This record gives sequence, C-alpha cells and structure tokens, in this order.
Amino acid sequence: MSGDNILLDSNFGSDFDDDDEIIEILDDPSLPEGRYLDRELSWLAFNTRVLELAEDPTLPVLERTNFLAIFSSNLDEFFMVRVAGLKRRIATGLAVPTNIGRKPVDVLGDISRAAHELQLRHARAYQDLVKPALDEAGVHIVTWDSLDEDDRSRLSDYFSTQIFPVLMPLAVDPAHPFPYISGLSLNLSIRVRNTKIDKEEFARLKVPQVIPRFIRVDETEDETNVRLIALEDLIANHLGHLFPGMEVLDHHVFRVTRNEDVEVDEDETENLIQALEKELLRRRFGPPIRLEVTEDMDDRTLELIVRELDVTEQEVYRLPAPLDLSGLFDLAKIDRPELHYPKRVPTTSVALQPSEPNAKPDIFKAIARQDVLLHHPYESFATSVQAFLEQAAADPHVLAIKQTLYRTSGDSPIVEALIDAAEAGKQVLALVEIKARFDEQANISWARKLEKAGVHVVYGLVGLKTHCKLALVIRREKGVLRHYSHIGTGNYNPKTSRIYEDFGLLTADDQVGKDLTRLFNELSGYAIEKKFKRLLVAPLHLRKGLLKRIAQEASNVEQGLPAGIRIKVNSIVDEAIIDALYRASQAGVPVEIWVRGICAIKPGVPGLSENITVRSIVGRYLEHSRIFSFVNAGEPETWIGSADMMHRNLDRRVEALVRLTSTDHLREISELFDLAMDENTMSWTLGPDGDWVRRSVDAEGNPLVDLQDVVMKQITKRRKRTGISR
Repeated sequence: MSGDNILLDSNFGSDFDDDDEIIEILDDPSLPEGRYLDRELSWLAFNTRVLELAEDPTLPVLERTNFLAIFSSNLDEFFMVRVAGLKRRIATGLAVPTNIGRKPVDVLGDISRAAHELQLRHARAYQDLVKPALDEAGVHIVTWDSLDEDDRSRLSDYFSTQIFPVLMPLAVDPAHPFPYISGLSLNLSIRVRNTKIDKEEFARLKVPQVIPRFIRVDETEDETNVRLIALEDLIANHLGHLFPGMEVLDHHVFRVTRNEDVEVDEDETENLIQALEKELLRRRFGPPIRLEVTEDMDDRTLELIVRELDVTEQEVYRLPAPLDLSGLFDLAKIDRPELHYPKRVPTTSVALQPSEPNAKPDIFKAIARQDVLLHHPYESFATSVQAFLEQAAADPHVLAIKQTLYRTSGDSPIVEALIDAAEAGKQVLALVEIKARFDEQANISWARKLEKAGVHVVYGLVGLKTHCKLALVIRREKGVLRHYSHIGTGNYNPKTSRIYEDFGLLTADDQVGKDLTRLFNELSGYAIEKKFKRLLVAPLHLRKGLLKRIAQEASNVEQGLPAGIRIKVNSIVDEAIIDALYRASQAGVPVEIWVRGICAIKPGVPGLSENITVRSIVGRYLEHSRIFSFVNAGEPETWIGSADMMHRNLDRRVEALVRLTSTDHLREISELFDLAMDENTMSWTLGPDGDWVRRSVDAEGNPLVDLQDVVMKQITKRRKRTGISR
C-alpha cells in the first residue's frame, strides 16, 4: 500500500456500506448466549492492527507514515457512517440492540472510550516513533518557531502570493452568525482584539483544501534532506495579514466530523439519480458527530465551539497537534525509494502470454483453452481484465458486452472500452451501482457519459445494491455464439487493482456464460431468479448454499469422512453463518477463518469453537478477496466472489460466487491458505476474548514470513519458468 494508492476507494477499512441494519439475535438453544464479539469494537481492533504497522520500526518509514494516514482516514469513515448510524437510531427512537444485544447508547460509550484511547495512541505514534524516524531519514516536518530568518522570509513570500488570496476569514459577532463548519475541514479558531475600543472578537478561518497540506521549506529539489511545514502552521503565523489593525491574541486548530451517510427511499422516487444528487448536497450539512481540537485550546474557545456545534463532551477529542494525520499521504510523493516498500511490477498471467515473445496476445484464444485464475496485484489487471474488455470492444466478432460497475477509477479505461464498443455498434449493457458509498457522484458522472455514448445503462433492482463483479462477452465464432465471462472478487478499478489483493476467473465455460446471461437479464429486466448451475447468488441462494455446505462438512466428519472449512473474507458478522460454523466446530470440523476487518466469531471457546482458528493479515496490499473452501469428503469445492458474511451482502445486495473447477486452481487456493495459517507466517491471531495478538518474529527474534512477499516471488517464478522474457 504505498503512496499513490490509498484513499482506497478511500476504503482500507470500508466495511460500512449500507449497514445501518436491524439485528435479529438468533435463538438457538444449543448454543450459548454471548457467543458473538461486538462488531463496532471489532472494527476498531482492525484499525488498531493498521496502527501497529505504523508503530513497527522494521517497516520503511514512509510506509509507516502512510499507515498513520490510513488509520486516520479509516477512522473518519467509521465516524461518518457507523457512529452516525448509531446516533441516528438513538435520535429517531429506533434504538434496536446491536449484534451482541446491547443498546446503541451503551455501544456509543464503548466506542468513545476506545476511540479516545486509539486517537491518543495514534498521535503518540506520530510524535514519538514516526517523526523521529523521519528526522533520522532526512525528512523533517518543522514548525515556524524552528526556522531562521531566511526560511521565514521565503515562506512569507509564498504565503503572500500562493495562500493569502485564497483565505476567507469569517468574523463571529451579532452581525455575523457562527459559520457552517464543513465536515473534515481543518479550521483555525482565532481571538483578536480591536485595540481602538479594547474589545475581543472571535473569527474562524478554514484551512483551504486546494493547497497541499505540507509545504516545502526549501526551494531546492534535494530529496535527501526535505523540510516541510504544515499549512495550518504557516497560516497561523501570518494571521496579522488577515486582521490588519487588530491584535491577534490566540489561535487553535479544530476539525469537525459530520454524518455523511446517504439515505434515499427508492420506492418514493422515480428518478434515482436526481434523488441521490439532492441527497449528496444534503450530506455536506449532516449533524456533527466528532469535534477534534488541539490540546492547547482554551476552555473559553472550546465552550463557544461546543455550544455552536451542539456536540457533547463525549464527542470532543483533545489531541496533540497536528490534527488530521491523513494529510501525511502527501509524504508518499517524496522520491526516496529506500524509504518505501521495494518496487514491484505485476506480471502478466502465464495463461494469457502469447506463445511467441513478440506475438500479440489473444485473450479469447487463451480463455478458450482453459479457465484462467487471476491473482491481483501479483498478476496485472491491465494485461488481463482490462485487456479482455478492450479486445472485446475492438473485436468485430463480439456482438455484446454486459458488465457491472460498482467502483471504478476517475480515468477508467474500462468505461472507455464500453464506450468504444457501443460506438462500434455492439450491444453494451452497463449496470452502474450509483449507491456505492462515497463514489456516488463519480458513478453518476460515468453513468451519464455511458448513456450519451449509446450504452444501455441500468441501476439494478429496487432495494438492492449490485455489488457482484461480473463481465460477459458474447462472441460469434464459426456461426456459433460463445460466452466469455469474468467473475471477480474486486472492483473493475485499474488503480486499486495495484494494491488490492483479489482473485478473478476468466472462463469460456458455457454453463457460467448461461448463468451470467440469466443473471444480467434479471438485473436489467423482470426475470424471476432461479437457481444457477455454477454460481451462488444473493440475496436468495447464497446464504442457503453456504449453510448447506457447512452443515454437510459437519455430517461428513460425523461419518468419518474428510472434512474441513476455510473462509477468507473482509468481514464476518452474519449470525446464521457464524452459528453454523460453531455447530461444525462442535462436530469436530476444523474451521479456518482468514479475515481482514470485522470478526464477530469467538474462536477457541471450549465446547463451542475450539476447532475454529481466526487469523488476520494486514500489510502492503489490502487483502480483499473472498474465498469459501470445503473439503467435501475428499472432493474439494471452492468458491470465489464478491460477498462478505454480513447482513447487507447476504440480504440486501446482489452478490455472486463462482465455483472453481480446475484442479490447479483448487491447489493454488489451498496452498495460499496453508501459507496464511502457517505458524511461521506473520499475522494476527484472534482470541476468544476479542483480543488480537500479532506474531511478527519467532522465538529467536527473526522476522516471520511475509505472505505477500512469498506470493509475489512464487508468481514471478511461475512466469520465469515459461522462458518468456518481459
């Protein structure tokens, strides 16, 4: 996860979409009460794992800086969605119990205590660990007070020409009411005195977001000794320019987080895009849910801000400066390779490489030979999925392309390929999910651009988000129509594909093609869903299909047959799935869970879950793929797809899993799990009390194996064995 990468859809921890749900605690008398971990505190534990990477002195220092920024960005989103949702439930009287049966008001108290502690730890990690390491590496974040006269003169000139014209100080007095404070903006609270009448006044100044957060102090481009000053520090030391004739008495930095959740009632609107656009405008004015202030803010100023914003004492976070360490993303641009992770170049999948070094790859010919399992970012998205769609757009034998788009990049070659195909006269269907949280505006723009090009744009089914990652190409070959399909675990986004770990299946299997044809017809028309042959599709069949397979493993072990369950997801909260895994564990089935974020399972509880192991791997790449593997009495069955084990995925989204059939692909998935669960692999292990314990070194202090490094080396060697040069 290095610098250009993360704002991650901004979501390194995006487990929040559409999940303000009413939880029904399942009544299973065979299982004990209190068998779930709290989902909100589990998410905070995930962000703690991110913070632990920032604290790790063995990582390159600019990557540690990046993890500090990721932690901050993650926490912002958590407050904007999850905390906001809990507050909304309380305010509206819908204070239904959480997934562990607690009142939202009690959970808010737990979140507040944990978040206060975490934010202070985060600030200390910057001040005491990362900043000294940056200084040692020649990257200095300095303060105005530490600069000499030449530095100050140069920066004052920069302020006058590049910053001052953009600033907008706002007075607060009877003629000027307290201004609206936009969410996530940095602000200066300023007290000034009118010396003529000896009267104190208050003003607010927004730190402009259109200017880089950290300004270079030196004019030189020398990257071996970089000095940077925070924009708010530079502004604060030039306040006299903004208030001529006034005496500047004091200033402090503060920041507000607001409820940025979006609610659109699809049943009450005929034009979903227009309704969503209006809601996006309202999002900017959501109620405040967190107030961050620098720890030196005086009580008088704080009381004014708290009163005007109508926040509670619990929602106030006093922190050391600087606030908003997501601004540290800027430091990733520093050109010091030794301070970053080593550069890695993804390889083209061996199956998609041409037989001759200088030959042009033929994606359709390669897929027709065999199913191709792609593993990003180790294998290139550009030379696989992107090339597949671009070749389809240009191929005169291709008649139709159908695709889902959940999140994509701002300059998407995927969208351009669909436009090219439509302009070439092909039938093109794009199912655009415009309710993808925080990407709504971008998706609206792409939808309109696609429509203008002649693409058939649809928005899925009322009440359901379309989250599945599907592409279907219909090609005429010797008078016969053939299906070429892609089913993935991640978005069609070339940028995030470089840092998100995902799998994708390219196949010419006729049954998969027929399944996708029917599924696209359901999404764009009025077909009634039936069961599919090689897919498991939510909301009707996915949970049922997984529960059936989990139960079968329990039955197999009781009959003395080989049994075992392996699941890799971003989050697992769904009570029905968890209870089924508990019952499988009680029957003696070994269950291995590999989870990135939220995990409500309590592993290792005697009599309940002693056969369940839970691991988490957080590292350079964001582990994003979803895998479901079953030993199945010695006939292994493995599925990959887009669904996490959460209510929203199983009940309120269109999700799809596809079954892998190639023995090579099954072996690859099995070997990946073997590596992830190995005691010599760096990971976090979850205990029954909800605590995660990191193992990064062995008993002698030697570093454990980094799974992502190993996988990259394995796939690179796989490519080299073909003898094909890059």
